[in-house]
Amino acid sequence: MTSERKRILVANDDGIFSPGIKALGLALAGVADVVVVAPDVEQSAVGHGITIRRPLRFKHTASAGFGDIPAYRVDGTPADCVVLGYHLLGQPDLVVSGINIGPNLGDDLTHSGTVAAAIEGMALGVPSIAFSQQGGTDGEYDFTAGAAFAAKLAVQVLQRGLPRRTLLNVNFPHGQARGVRVTRVGEHRWEDNVVTRTDPEGREYHWVAGTSRAEDAHDPDTDYGAVQAGFVSVTPVRLDLTARDLMPEVQGYVPEL
Repeated sequence: MTSERKRILVANDDGIFSPGIKALGLALAGVADVVVVAPDVEQSAVGHGITIRRPLRFKHTASAGFGDIPAYRVDGTPADCVVLGYHLLGQPDLVVSGINIGPNLGDDLTHSGTVAAAIEGMALGVPSIAFSQQGGTDGEYDFTAGAAFAAKLAVQVLQRGLPRRTLLNVNFPHGQARGVRVTRVGEHRWEDNVVTRTDPEGREYHWVAGTSRAEDAHDPDTDYGAVQAGFVSVTPVRLDLTARDLMPEVQGYVPEL
């Protein structure tokens, strides 16, 4: 790697053999030196889990289709991949996660492994971006346009940086995008449903399913509304979980405690 070019660490939650991370890594290689560190199997919806009770395997792989880009697989979570990539391969200038198979909108951010990889990069002090792609009704995904957009946005973030404890969550619509909107996190969520069935030996098992719900589905200022309208959604996300407006009220509990 040359010293003049910036370094990008690429991770995901769909696994190292996902076509989304392949498209992303190859596109980013045109603007920076890239290294890929991704789970060896799919880790969707694992959130920001970190493996602490068993050892992790970190293996170079030449069979994922990245060409000359160094690629490593980890038998752990997306956040594990960023931690190992950061400490074993050297601090990158940017962490990029994705392109995820399926969007990550609204409350999805709390359980998305794709977004968690970006959160881990941000926690390590590195500007970070998560990319996700909406699929078509036929289940097909075309990552070409999203990967090209990701490379352009990566250049901007490498040049401008991001504020501390802030990341960008980007979602692409299916098909040709109508444009780009800077959005807020909407109220999209999954309404859980537990399906109980019986296995061939007569034992019960449970399957957690869900129905997509968005209270502000038609609000053009939200991530969900933008993607549903055919726009690329770029959402600045700040990881500040403190309900500051509630602090004075909670302070009132103290005398009774």
